[in-house]
Amino acid sequence: MDDRRTPLARLIAYGLPGLPAAALGVPLYVFLPTFYSSELGLPLGAVGAALLVARLWDVVTDPVVGAFSDRTRSRFGRRRPWMVASLPLLVLSVWMLFRPTDGAGAGYLALWSMALYLGWTMLALPHGAWGAELSDDYNERARISGAREIAVVLGTLVAAGLPAVLGIGGDGSPGAVLSLLAPALAVALPVAVLVAVATVPDRAVALGAPIPWRQAGALITANRPFKRLILAYLVNGVANGLPATLFLLFVTHVLAAPAMQGPLLFAYFFSGILGVPVWLKLTRRLGKHRAWCVAMAINCGVFAWVPLLGASDVWPFLAICILSGLCLGADLVLPSAIQADVVDVDTAGGGGRRTGLYFAFWGMATKLALALAVGTAFPLLEVAGFDATTTANTPSALLTLALLYAGAPVVFKVGAIALMWRFPLDEAAQSDLRRRIGRIEREKLTED
Repeated sequence: MDDRRTPLARLIAYGLPGLPAAALGVPLYVFLPTFYSSELGLPLGAVGAALLVARLWDVVTDPVVGAFSDRTRSRFGRRRPWMVASLPLLVLSVWMLFRPTDGAGAGYLALWSMALYLGWTMLALPHGAWGAELSDDYNERARISGAREIAVVLGTLVAAGLPAVLGIGGDGSPGAVLSLLAPALAVALPVAVLVAVATVPDRAVALGAPIPWRQAGALITANRPFKRLILAYLVNGVANGLPATLFLLFVTHVLAAPAMQGPLLFAYFFSGILGVPVWLKLTRRLGKHRAWCVAMAINCGVFAWVPLLGASDVWPFLAICILSGLCLGADLVLPSAIQADVVDVDTAGGGGRRTGLYFAFWGMATKLALALAVGTAFPLLEVAGFDATTTANTPSALLTLALLYAGAPVVFKVGAIALMWRFPLDEAAQSDLRRRIGRIEREKLTED
């Protein structure tokens, strides 16, 4: 595919797998920890430890899947075979995790979470690398990333809003939500993936010799823009992971409004969709990294008010959800578009298009951030004396919850802004990289 605008129908088809993948992500990050602690009675520390183990395993599998994806040779391409192969593992593990057997404990939670995360890596990592390879254009990459992330936000809306529409989980019961989503995902995941792989081309590229495993680390660390981006990505990931993990607990125990969980989530993610076109337009004026920084700064200003809220402050929190939600589009779309540009640094150096390997390391950063969020937030709450099974928590325990939910993320996002504000890859720099890559690949074709 050349640098012309991707047809709208192809954009939609490419982004479609993001919809059920996101509908899967919401229960994993928002409903699942609360379900296993509040309804199945597992201690908060045990839930946090089980999910931390699963996430650390997930981090280990990312570079393996990414590297093998880069090395795959088939008439169906490099990325599409992996996405299709992920489906059986995903469907089975979703069913077992969301509808657990009697007596399921921390070991059960860890085992099936590990299986699900492996399947998710096999789907999401090639999907992201595939999108990064559909175009070499600086701004078109943001548009392709935007199509995928709009599907992600729509999937999140479905997962957050469908239970409320059907009258399920309005009492704050995450188990009822998970029971509803399991069969829906078992159907939606295969349909979305098969539509995408049947209609979107898997771009043929001029490939160099596969890089030896021992050189992969040296290749990554030599890429300075990558190191800067991945650190900012990790820091911002922790900032996003904390409120995602603690949202249900905050609404239930600080706002004392469990019936508003679904509507508040819906307002947040719907605002995210509305914000995407604004951020894409701003990107053409400021560049992707500066637009992302502006979004994070606005988010900090809005979220800083959250620790001041208390019981029944639903309307102020709704306003915060809408305003921070408008920034969500930038947080989802722009980093992944910048990731594609950073891969160009390696490719221009003669390394070949190792998009899967690079996206694997970004996947590791994402998952490590979420692991740190859930693996530290729940134990800290337990130390503070917070009890998820009661509404009679002490003021200090509720303050700890509020500070973990909103105070800590502001600090992390300020750090991410500091890292990205002077990021060296703008549109002009990336255009120069594209010219160098073109020369290298023409030389390879001539040699072949």
